[in-house]
Amino acid sequence: MIEIQYSAEVRAAKDAGQPIVALESTIITHGMPYPQNIEVAAQVEQDIRDAGAVPATIAVIDGVLNIGLESDQLQGLGQAQGVAKLSRADMAACLASGGTGATTVAATMIAAHYAGIEVFATGGIGGVHQGAETSFDISADLHELAQTPVTVVAAGAKAILDLAKTLEVLETLGVPVIAHGQDEFPAFWSAKSPLAAPLRMDSAEDIAKAHAARRALGLPGGQLVANPIPQIDQIAAEELAPIIASAQADAETHRITGKSVTPYLLQRIYEQTNGRSLTANIALVRNNARLAAGIAIALVKTAE
Repeated sequence: MIEIQYSAEVRAAKDAGQPIVALESTIITHGMPYPQNIEVAAQVEQDIRDAGAVPATIAVIDGVLNIGLESDQLQGLGQAQGVAKLSRADMAACLASGGTGATTVAATMIAAHYAGIEVFATGGIGGVHQGAETSFDISADLHELAQTPVTVVAAGAKAILDLAKTLEVLETLGVPVIAHGQDEFPAFWSAKSPLAAPLRMDSAEDIAKAHAARRALGLPGGQLVANPIPQIDQIAAEELAPIIASAQADAETHRITGKSVTPYLLQRIYEQTNGRSLTANIALVRNNARLAAGIAIALVKTAE
């Protein structure tokens, strides 16, 4: 049996049948420096509360699966050193060995489903990396979406990835990709892309109904809701393209591989945009949190 600990807020919400939105913790430990990481995490949680749902930030702390973090735990995680970055392959090992780890998209989905939470807000999912035809570097997030029944709200896949191949893999795996309010698949820091979204829905209520319908049909896996960054906060794709290409060339030169690729690329893009990429990232995460809260609220209503 996995030891699981709920925050007081999440425990009360579960007991009362209130809508809950899961949040990952790698944004705290691997996404930005202290104290900005704590400030952003707290703001995203508050956005969910303001929208009428309850936030549940997920992490493994000393071998215990925490669903929702108390303020002292959030502070501790934000300042901790050597925190593991957990995905499907290493989550159980971290729990078994009494370790501390922050959850990626895949690990957060696993934990959320284990805790009975059906909606999860993040920044962007992982996907197919550039050059994956030779490196085979494909994120576990895609396979998790195919097997774990959680609706994930993201601003698409991270723009450092091969978005076209990412969509192809999601289609092959049978994952619904739903663009919210537009026909294009958003490109993380940019609201638009040349890629058409497979599906479009314009309301949280319709997205919640689709989630419930998949459950009723017994279909495995979740949904990816691609929620475009607000236009006022975006960085144009044509401006980002050469910056991303330069960062990827640097990664190849320095032989950066595996889990180190994404944080390396994001840091290089941050430097080359003078911090604008992080500002946009924060805006899109908050936007996703608000939509996820609406979906969670709608799901509770469909069950009534």
